[in-house]
Amino acid sequence: MAVPVGLGTFPYVGKDGTGRTYGYDCLVRNTADVKPKDICHIKKMGANSSSISELPENEYLQKLSGSEPISENDPFWNQLLSFSFTTPTNSADLKLLEEATISVCKSLVEKNPRTGNLGSLIKVFLSRTKELKISAECQNHLFIWQAHNALFIICCLLKVFISRMSEEELQLHFTYEEKAGPSSYGVECEDLIEELLCCLIQLIVEIPLLDITYSISLEAVTTLIVFLSCQLFHKEILRESIIHRYLMHGRCLPYTSRLVKTLLYNFIRQERSPPPGAHVFQQQTDGGGLLYGIASGVATGLWTVFTLGGVGSKTSAQLEQCSPLASQSLLLLLVLANLTDAPDTPNPYRQAIMSFKNTQDNTAFSSSNPHAFQINFNSLYTALCEQQKSDQATLLLYMLLHQNSNVRTYVLARTDIENLVLPILEILYHVEERNSHHVYMALIILLILTEDDGFNRSIHEVILKNITWYAERVLTEISLGSLLILVVIRTIQYNMTRTRDKYLHTNCLAALANMSAQFRSLHQYAAQRIISYTCRHLRRYVYVLDKLYFPHSHCSTLQHCFSTLSDNGEELLSLTCSHILRSYASSLFSLLSKKHNKVLEQATQSLRGSLGSSDSPLPDYAQDLSVIEEVIRMMLEIINSCLTNSLHHNPNLVYALLYKRDLFEQFRTHPSFQDIMQNIDLVISFFSSRLEQAGAELSVERVLEIIKQGAVALPKDRLRKFPELKFKYVEEEQPEEFFIPYVWSLVYNSAVALYWNPRDIQLFTMDSG
Repeated sequence: MAVPVGLGTFPYVGKDGTGRTYGYDCLVRNTADVKPKDICHIKKMGANSSSISELPENEYLQKLSGSEPISENDPFWNQLLSFSFTTPTNSADLKLLEEATISVCKSLVEKNPRTGNLGSLIKVFLSRTKELKISAECQNHLFIWQAHNALFIICCLLKVFISRMSEEELQLHFTYEEKAGPSSYGVECEDLIEELLCCLIQLIVEIPLLDITYSISLEAVTTLIVFLSCQLFHKEILRESIIHRYLMHGRCLPYTSRLVKTLLYNFIRQERSPPPGAHVFQQQTDGGGLLYGIASGVATGLWTVFTLGGVGSKTSAQLEQCSPLASQSLLLLLVLANLTDAPDTPNPYRQAIMSFKNTQDNTAFSSSNPHAFQINFNSLYTALCEQQKSDQATLLLYMLLHQNSNVRTYVLARTDIENLVLPILEILYHVEERNSHHVYMALIILLILTEDDGFNRSIHEVILKNITWYAERVLTEISLGSLLILVVIRTIQYNMTRTRDKYLHTNCLAALANMSAQFRSLHQYAAQRIISYTCRHLRRYVYVLDKLYFPHSHCSTLQHCFSTLSDNGEELLSLTCSHILRSYASSLFSLLSKKHNKVLEQATQSLRGSLGSSDSPLPDYAQDLSVIEEVIRMMLEIINSCLTNSLHHNPNLVYALLYKRDLFEQFRTHPSFQDIMQNIDLVISFFSSRLEQAGAELSVERVLEIIKQGAVALPKDRLRKFPELKFKYVEEEQPEEFFIPYVWSLVYNSAVALYWNPRDIQLFTMDSG
């Protein structure tokens, strides 16, 4: 029987299921030993603090941040850690919690050098974590509940400390010791920061994930994110950090692979938050009803904060379906993987991500990488396929494909690759609704996949039915390869008309170019879009040249068409600009062939003169000329690559090319395109001749039959050979300049129950205050 000692201190020694003896201070170990007067005492802070707004006035928080040092074995800690308050359910409440925390922190920052109460709080938490694993096994709810509450207070305090002081000042606050006497907890730490970091990692990797441990596991992950959040308050990338040094060296380092593995499995398993009442207290049928009834009232409000997330932008239904622990674990994993290398050692977390293997891989680990481990690739692949709607999951997929050759090989060998590719295509298709970084990551993933010829062949063998999210046209049956072409071309077109980002369209074209030699049985709509998109730029090119050479006599009708043209208006454009093509194209291209760059330079100078200043910016159409020329050149190379390598597999592409042959013929003498136009012109001439021999009024079926017969008869040696079209994705120098702000913007916008004042953020620009 536990005997109350002092006010709320319950030393207890008991036995676990194996008969082993264990003991600890300051907690109730057996609910049967708790008397009603003890329960009322545990509830006391909860009764006094019923809402967030009352926290600054709470007597226990005032004492924590006050002038009096508090001994580690003071009954105060039981009182402090038995609290609850109204659950934050939206961003306004989270902001309120932040403001309440700041009030307490300001006082603690001032008083802590004399009291050492922050260190005492941390030591109290550390002492209680020693028994967490056995508490989980024994279903000790109160013990875990109070340990979680201690960690929650530490996390709230740290978040404010880190946002308002340097790492050196923070480190100093961890060195202050309470003046109330020696420690009675047996927690003597040479370095309290390292001890706390190591304890958090151990908690994440060693405590089994149960209903009663879910919230403390989530809080441990959150606290590690908060520890690393100093990056948010610096404009420059942190290349040397005290916290980074702790995580990459010393006692934390041996846990690297286990931490990465656990975070990955948290993401894979997508464990939902237990129901609010199930987190801490399970109703007892044997004399435990009083404890359940009173204590659950204390706990429920607090637990729902951290298991349901408290994110105001999410609906209740969404919160019930998501996994806060999976989401938070993925964010921490991304943060760790993108830490900059230390001067004397590479980032061990990135090394672990680069080298882990499949559980079915029996080959030996390389001795050069001590952080390698094994994980179930099938489960990982399934989770990646299912979670691609989030930026975080897409970024993780990018990292794994780019950095881990084992994952890349496994993914490319999957026979259900459509499960991964389709979500990526949906991201690109809904480009208007996605942020630019998410679109970039999705596009680079496609580029990495298309570097593999096996992938490029297999996607044309996967037949899809009824793609409901593709709205431009009903697609009852289409290959994955043809759908990929349609979506990428649509993305290029959106970029050229809206965002005008050269990086994006270059990567789109590179992906198409990688695929082009393996185009197989292209859907008629995909073939039509390849040709029509090329024609669109051919016409726009002529229009821009017309504006450059004849700036005062441009065709207003043509200009109107280009400004209002929709995806389906190309036939209208063909009619309205045909007279321009006939009038100017031949003479312009003849002139260009003599002095291409000089002529363009003179035209540009003439245009600037008409604008009245040599410093005047050129109109969009003039600035676009080189971009349009680059797009045309690449599209012609893609068409040429397909015709050269797989003409007999793609009658629909030849059909679409013949349908637009008048426009292509205008460009056969253009100095920038005439080399690549040789093969295209040869194919047009060859098949046009065969169609003329077949007579007039041919049906579509008959034309396709003639094309298929001609593809066999066309002598392949007549087609000029060009170097293989192949592009490889390579990260730019100092990729951390892009990825670190991106990752932290995801943390800022997506982390569960974490709020930072937008005015304090320095790393990236806030869209709104």
